[in-house]
Amino acid sequence: MNVLRSLYAKNRTLLAGFATLGLIAAGALSICAQQGAMSPYQDENDGVSGGGKWMIFRREDKMTGAKKVRFELMANNYFREDPNSKPRVELVYTNGKYEYSDFNPGTRLGRPDYPGFWGQPKMEIMVRIDGYHDHKGWNWVRDHFLAMDKGTIRGMLGAQVFNIEVRTRSGPEIAEFSPAGIDLGEVKRACDMTPHKP
Repeated sequence: MNVLRSLYAKNRTLLAGFATLGLIAAGALSICAQQGAMSPYQDENDGVSGGGKWMIFRREDKMTGAKKVRFELMANNYFREDPNSKPRVELVYTNGKYEYSDFNPGTRLGRPDYPGFWGQPKMEIMVRIDGYHDHKGWNWVRDHFLAMDKGTIRGMLGAQVFNIEVRTRSGPEIAEFSPAGIDLGEVKRACDMTPHKP
């Protein structure tokens, strides 16, 4: 009987130790999540808050020394095809100049609608910036993302609501974003772009 009591006491102590370690690990993960986000790219620093729901990632090109800044905004919702990957918008600046911006739906896009002036595939989408909406033709890139136009980005920077309606393989979907709160000082330090109402 004494042996059983001794084993029971040891197991309780062991379980209490594992529970404590679990709480410490959960707390550490929570703190990391509040401070930033891990970068998916090997040569890029982990992200820091860019104000609101925006994240900022920085890196330096190993060969040219060019300073790159990437702003990322995740959607508030998922698409039906892939509930594990949210749509996102990325803005990339190099050495203080705007380079490009992409919309990544987090799932495969539908087929392109028509060829552009240079023959590149394009997809017609609809954007909503606060109370304004418009149809745009964005370059369709390898059925994984769309190259956005600079005017839409400038409109989004000062908006409260930003939505993109796009065709995926399973039909039309709307990505809903909350761009408000971006640190415009950080944007100004990264590039020469300013918000502009559409």
